[in-house]
Amino acid sequence: MKQEELQEIASQLKHPKGEKGIEMANMMNETNINMTRHSIQNLNISNENKILELGHGNAGHLEFLFEQAGNLKYYGLEMSELMFQEARRINRNFVSQKQAFFSLYDGNTIPFEDESFNKIFTVNTIYFWQDPQKLLSEIYRVLKPNGNFCLTFAEESFMKILPFTQFEFELYSTQKAQQLMEKTAFKIIYNETHTEKVKSKTGELVDRAFTTFVLEK
Repeated sequence: MKQEELQEIASQLKHPKGEKGIEMANMMNETNINMTRHSIQNLNISNENKILELGHGNAGHLEFLFEQAGNLKYYGLEMSELMFQEARRINRNFVSQKQAFFSLYDGNTIPFEDESFNKIFTVNTIYFWQDPQKLLSEIYRVLKPNGNFCLTFAEESFMKILPFTQFEFELYSTQKAQQLMEKTAFKIIYNETHTEKVKSKTGELVDRAFTTFVLEK
């Protein structure tokens, strides 16, 4: 692949737009679904929880989330206008029933009041955080006391073999992510790394290592 094509893939992963963005979102939902479900299960969701997700993509996983407990309210934040629209379209039933709410944000400031959510999660977004310390302090601010934040990402060892991650990506190992978390007021409950088989962009099966951190306020 040419340099420009690799840059285009990186740009679409960071901020999907146009028809290619919809294709990319469908592919991301498919390749990330196991990581997303794993994150949701690690939140230990209870009845009537308010849940926030940062960078939800097309939010094709909401049905699974709502199966976890009763009377849940889900709030999704996106930087991509296209993903905001796609998520609303795909989840229009949840939106019309006032179970799911979607908003755009700038990736730095979370537009909600202090102590608004019981659970917060994000999958495969950490590579694109503009100011990790600021965003983590915002996540801490909007989480209720004893609330949980679940962060999931693909390990640097896997990500660095992908040719497009040289553009726009900040890669993380478990150790690097832990050092970042330790600078916050969060308490690290645990972290774990799994390996799964995923289909690469060229169609072959590859082993992907991903890590999940569960933090508590």
